Amino acid sequence: MKHQFTNEILLEYEKIRDHQQRELEKRKALVYSKIPRIKALDDEIAGTGVLIAKTILNHPTNYEKALEEIQSKMEFLKQEKAILLTENNIPLDYLEASFQCPHCKDTGYRPSGEKCSCFKQKLINRAYAMSNLSKVLEKQNFQSFNIDLFSDEKFENRDLTPRQNMLQVLNVCEGFVHNFDSKQRENLLFYGTTGLGKTFMCNCIAKALLDKGKIVVYQTAFKILEILEDYKFNKTRTSDIEVSYQLLFDCDLLIIDDLGTEMTNTFTNTEVFNILNTRLIKDKNILISTNLSPIEIANTYSDRIFSRIFGEFTILEFYGKDVRWEK
Repeated sequence: MKHQFTNEILLEYEKIRDHQQRELEKRKALVYSKIPRIKALDDEIAGTGVLIAKTILNHPTNYEKALEEIQSKMEFLKQEKAILLTENNIPLDYLEASFQCPHCKDTGYRPSGEKCSCFKQKLINRAYAMSNLSKVLEKQNFQSFNIDLFSDEKFENRDLTPRQNMLQVLNVCEGFVHNFDSKQRENLLFYGTTGLGKTFMCNCIAKALLDKGKIVVYQTAFKILEILEDYKFNKTRTSDIEVSYQLLFDCDLLIIDDLGTEMTNTFTNTEVFNILNTRLIKDKNILISTNLSPIEIANTYSDRIFSRIFGEFTILEFYGKDVRWEK
């Protein structure tokens, strides 16, 4: 999917360059009609450039003096052009190509061959758009996470207080992000009742990875089943449907929120297992958030799904009082 994003971005750059070239031609036509001498100077300067190349080719061992004369003439022509532009209150760079990004000149790549920062930012922007999180992540991220919302008093029969537990969860999640590109792949399952910070923590991870330029797809289990049904049964399947479906398998991180809220039947069990199994085989990371307990997951889904989740995922329980009311 990154390959598709890259092609789309390169096409954008091409359109930007085409637009800038058309604008340059318009500026030239305007100036040339007003000051014909500048058109003659530009033609002569361009011809001088060709003359330099011919001089070097025709006199490979003795071209220095001729080259100095040509370059001196070119400088004289450029000076005359600059004077004419100044006298007519035209900026000196008005007849030069302009770029949105001066570092890569709207190609996406620096002279060294490295992706330009503007290219990386475009990838990140696309990743944000695909994740459906662009607005939420401005407020919900690791920087805004508040551990003080969680009680430091014992909760039921747990060994750790909710705050101590969340500190451990936070440590695992930050490690998940930090080690995301390592060979040792990790998948996470968040479980617990509503209002305990599961979605907030999903957003923290999504934000951190999107800022790294990763492709993150964040959907509810209900929405994922809609995507699957559209792909499998929609007779007028559009390219958007195909892209949405393929992203479930190809994105760097798939976040499945509210697992268990979708209607479960043979079809959903089969498709959920297919997604999990395919991504695990391809070493693609998965994060699942659910209100179901492990026993409820076992009773709701097939043995294959239960086995995959509890055999391949790091299980993190969220417990305590509803922190939404604490806010």
